Amino acid sequence: MCSLNDAIIKNAVEWTLIPGMGLRTQSRVWRAAGGTAELFTMGSDDLKALGVTHEARHAIRSRSCRAAAEEIFDWARRHDCRFLVRGTEGYPALLEEIYDPPLALYARGRLQILDSPAIAIVGSRRPTVYGLQAAHEIARDLGSRGICIVSGLARGIDAAAHRGSMEGGGPTIAVLGCGIDVEYPPEHRQLKEQISGKGLVISEYPPATQPVAHNFPVRNRIISGLSIGTVVVEASEKSGSLITARMAMEQNREVFALPGNITSRTSYGTNFLIKQGAKLVQSYRDVIDEMPGALRERINSVEIKASPRCMELKLVSEEEKRLLLCLKLDEATHFDSLYHCSEMGIGELSERLINLELEGWIRRLPGNTYVRVERFPEE
Repeated sequence: MCSLNDAIIKNAVEWTLIPGMGLRTQSRVWRAAGGTAELFTMGSDDLKALGVTHEARHAIRSRSCRAAAEEIFDWARRHDCRFLVRGTEGYPALLEEIYDPPLALYARGRLQILDSPAIAIVGSRRPTVYGLQAAHEIARDLGSRGICIVSGLARGIDAAAHRGSMEGGGPTIAVLGCGIDVEYPPEHRQLKEQISGKGLVISEYPPATQPVAHNFPVRNRIISGLSIGTVVVEASEKSGSLITARMAMEQNREVFALPGNITSRTSYGTNFLIKQGAKLVQSYRDVIDEMPGALRERINSVEIKASPRCMELKLVSEEEKRLLLCLKLDEATHFDSLYHCSEMGIGELSERLINLELEGWIRRLPGNTYVRVERFPEE
């Protein structure tokens, strides 16, 4: 299951289960101990001096969480779950640099993805079509150039970013705010399985941990910590995405923001970030330009042999082109509106919409609405 010494893993898991031990206290004690092997050998006075509570010191001395850690270790072995432990081989180097990295991570998928340069893409759970399109396309374009997309598997922008990266053939990492075995949100179960197969799903929370609200701001430090920079695509005034952006700044990482309509609530956060100095993003190129020199040069030196995506798409008939002209790139159109605009029968319209979706020209959205994905070559 894992090349790490079993005792190291069990000690790390046990340490994360100790009650009354916050992340910052965990980090202080870990640095003082020097590794997981020494965590349970420290004296009570030393632990007290590091801010460890009486409850936590008692749990450490009595090893009261050892049995639970053993159970979790056995569960992971049975359910194809591996561990990443701080201070050991395989733990993400960028994540190690932040102030309070998780001591242990649960992981499913391809661990080698952690070696890829990564960009986080986060945003509103209730995005506009414009935001969904932008997140998907930026993620797709970065993914096709070998950049790993990190996000939180949430509804809206997160899901669009994961899907865009995989569509571009790139790696993606989903960082959960619940146990790795918990299906949340439930409608993303299939997406989570796809990421586990092609990318990586990780969590710092033990199995069966439910997605309570305070978990998500805490996990956001991992999203930004794994990444060279964070792109925010639509965020309201009190969005959790702004927390991720602030954490990225504190971690000395790049922050990018997609500009939006000043009358839209979902654009408040991104426009505010741009005012505060975040780099304005219009395409993937704006992200590439801010990457470390050697990485930027490597990406720029690789000739993109594929022609523009719109030229790769199958040519459409005049009837389908007329239908495409009824659709917009940044606004969803309902089936009923397309029925009146296209002057097609319901059966013909349904068939042509399916064909256009299969060929990559359009995307179906919830509520029986559609949006055009690509421009015509002559546009």
